Amino acid sequence: MSLDRELNKRSGGQCELCAATENLKVYTVLPTQKGGIDESVFACATCVDQIENPDNVDLNHWRCLNDSMWSEQTAVQVVAWRMLSRMRAAGWPQELLDMMYLDEDTLAWAQATGEGEDDENKIIHRDSNGVILEHGDSVVLIKDLKVKGSSMVAKQGTAVRNIRLDHENAEYIEGKVDGQQIVIITQYVKKI
Repeated sequence: MSLDRELNKRSGGQCELCAATENLKVYTVLPTQKGGIDESVFACATCVDQIENPDNVDLNHWRCLNDSMWSEQTAVQVVAWRMLSRMRAAGWPQELLDMMYLDEDTLAWAQATGEGEDDENKIIHRDSNGVILEHGDSVVLIKDLKVKGSSMVAKQGTAVRNIRLDHENAEYIEGKVDGQQIVIITQYVKKI
């Protein structure tokens, strides 16, 4: 059974965050260990857009977390915690956060992206020009790079789409080059 079908069945055909029934898709909660259903959420396009683009957050849309934060699904709990942490300055999200309980491993997963940290403690990834990189951005290599552990050379000018950020080191990002997932040092990329 496909992941899409499994999540559709688990969620009853609705967004696991806001209960919408239109434009549903699989959202993988990063960082992943094994992938699959336990690290994914069935979410609507509106929720996914606001999760991935903090500037698009509509506080009233997320009042749904009052219900979904109690989900039995760990991935749903993690997303709820991250969104509440992001919006906590508004008041009511902080009240919900204070009620929420996550076990130690789940809390570590929720905090892995830096959500909920004060801005001065957050790891910020910057390209060679000092432009801030976000999860999902596209970059281009500004230098030929040898890939450790293989004979592959990632050529200058290669576009790397849908990057992932290393949440422990501001100098590392991950992306696919010629079908292979590699770690790239941020000083050798430029945001597209």
